[in-house]
Amino acid sequence: MDAFGNLIDGFGVALTPENLLFALIGVFLGTFVGVLPGIGPALTVALLLPVTYTLEPVSAFIMFAGIYYGGMYGGSTTSILLNTPGESASIITAIEGNQMAKRGRGATALATAAIGSFVAGTIATLGLTLVAPAMAEIALNFGPWEYFALMILAFTTVATLLGSSMVRGLVSLFLGLAIGLVGIDALTGQPRFTFGNQHLLSGVDVVTVAVGLFAVGETFWIASHMRRDKSRVHKVSGSKWMTREDWRRSWKPWLRGTALGFPIGSLPAGGAEIPTFLSYTVEKKLTKHPEEFGKGAIEGVAGPEAANNASAAGVLVPLLTLGLPTSATAAIMLAAFQRYDLNPGPQLFDTNPDLVWGLIASLYIGNLMLLVLNLPLVGLWVKLLSIPRPLLYAGILVFAGLGTWAQSQSVTGLVVLYVIGVFGYLMRRFDVPVGPAVVAVILGPKAEVQFRRALQITQGDYTEFVTRPISGSILAIALLAFFGPVIWRGYRSRTGTRITTA
Repeated sequence: MDAFGNLIDGFGVALTPENLLFALIGVFLGTFVGVLPGIGPALTVALLLPVTYTLEPVSAFIMFAGIYYGGMYGGSTTSILLNTPGESASIITAIEGNQMAKRGRGATALATAAIGSFVAGTIATLGLTLVAPAMAEIALNFGPWEYFALMILAFTTVATLLGSSMVRGLVSLFLGLAIGLVGIDALTGQPRFTFGNQHLLSGVDVVTVAVGLFAVGETFWIASHMRRDKSRVHKVSGSKWMTREDWRRSWKPWLRGTALGFPIGSLPAGGAEIPTFLSYTVEKKLTKHPEEFGKGAIEGVAGPEAANNASAAGVLVPLLTLGLPTSATAAIMLAAFQRYDLNPGPQLFDTNPDLVWGLIASLYIGNLMLLVLNLPLVGLWVKLLSIPRPLLYAGILVFAGLGTWAQSQSVTGLVVLYVIGVFGYLMRRFDVPVGPAVVAVILGPKAEVQFRRALQITQGDYTEFVTRPISGSILAIALLAFFGPVIWRGYRSRTGTRITTA
């Protein structure tokens, strides 16, 4: 059956009253947490994991996808009205969106963000519908060498592209790999890094790591910086409807942002940050109103927001077809798959078609729900920004502890949670990105298994990793991703020195 036939079956799953309710809950919660500064979809999904295990997998993932899409949109509200991006992908929106709010066009900025998110999300979800089955067919030919190479590529890209420097990204990556080694060696049966504690024999739970790094670490960070935060919310002023001139200046950036966001988000090296920056650069070069950039150009909101939301659908392509997360939220969703004993990859399309296609169909529904929710409820989302942060983050800390206790039923689990939370605080203190650590905790053990399996098949022949065409090509791309920025910076530095001394 073709992709559209499967999609129709998926709508049959997604349109049941129960799943519609969970989709609505997901997009509402996603927008809610996206609006609140410092709280993103990754943190929300991590907090909800322990309390959603009684749900059917389809319902749970429909809700998680709604949170993801809603969070990507909700971050634009804080970027525009508070100049505080809730997600790194919303940084660019803050540049022009906040200037529009200062000029009394905050409502127009929110409207172009909402409509652009709907347009980009719908087109990108259509791309997911067409691309994912084809990629799954290709992935059926992958062996342990190819999967190991893909995981090395994921490690390399998240370490080099996330964060302010490669060194900090690598520190986060190796911390996650170290946590992933805790437990019993799958091959020899020997305990590793358990320090004689029987509760650690099964390893450190991924959910505990995610909640500790995101929720507890963020709470400690906000508590330490509470008095320094002097942010001011700009009132939503101006007409909530876009003028004809606003539409004329927005529709092309929406399409260009979608064209950048989905393909880049679909790559194992993708994510949302790169396409949003590229979209802003493109719009700045193509605009007929260059004098407005930096002062509230609507193109600078429309394009990046479209790229941001299109990349969200793109990120699901490697997650569903290869089991590779390219964002923090995708990493938490991968952990959720594992908790349900599901392995994302090409086999998932054959073994759990209701889950895959129901999830994809729910994205179309969630996009429409977001548009209906966000335009009329702008006033409600703005009021959320007035919630006292001490109350908000104290509740998050309590909820994180209760969820971990319900899952582990041990004091050790709580101790591990807060120890990892301290690491999360220190990572924020020293500007070390959290995403690579979460990806490493999830993919590290899987990479080890694939590496050992490949060596067992070839009886210890390491050359197979580079002589096989696909794995060799992927490893070459990983090397380029790792050394490319260093070589480029060195070249620019030498060129700049020559120009200066000439």
